[in-house]
Amino acid sequence: MWIYEKQLEYPVNITKPDPRMAKLLLAQYGGPDSELGAALRYLSQRYSMPDDRVRATLTDIGTEELAHWEMLAAMIHQCMQGASCEELTAAGLNGYYVMHDHGVYPCDPNGVPFSSACFAVTGDPIADLVEDMAAEQKARVTYEHLMNMTDNCQIIEPLYFLREREVVHYQRFGECLEIVQNKLNTRSSCTCRNNRRRR
Repeated sequence: MWIYEKQLEYPVNITKPDPRMAKLLLAQYGGPDSELGAALRYLSQRYSMPDDRVRATLTDIGTEELAHWEMLAAMIHQCMQGASCEELTAAGLNGYYVMHDHGVYPCDPNGVPFSSACFAVTGDPIADLVEDMAAEQKARVTYEHLMNMTDNCQIIEPLYFLREREVVHYQRFGECLEIVQNKLNTRSSCTCRNNRRRR
């Protein structure tokens, strides 16, 4: 079902440690609106969708979110690489270091581990797609906030790429919502006509 390219979707090359940004980037690695949450949400919700095109879109976007999660892992790793215990402590990562050293672990910037309780799978295609659109908007805003927190182009460029992908995903989910609503409206009107004939 998937083809794994052994390179990042967008290059990440952060040459100077920045533990403060590593901590902030955890928001999109393991926070409630993270790329991990998005991937699991879409790959789980696809089974309830009444249309092959919508299922395919959720599969494609869910898979791409895993690629974004991989990019963030590389960014966090590179921002922490070579950072001393003093630098990590100054960035508020001393507790993180004690538990994970310089490893990359899915939690939010406050150290709260990722939980699947962050997202929903309702089985209702409209409810799920509306949640997906909201999730993409929240991720877009988070990337904008992250870009505001640094002037390092090596961090901003991949963040900008990720932000733009959120905009595209939002648009695709809007199209999916329209497909599903049209399909459900057609079914509903057919059911009404059939009920009238029976009378």
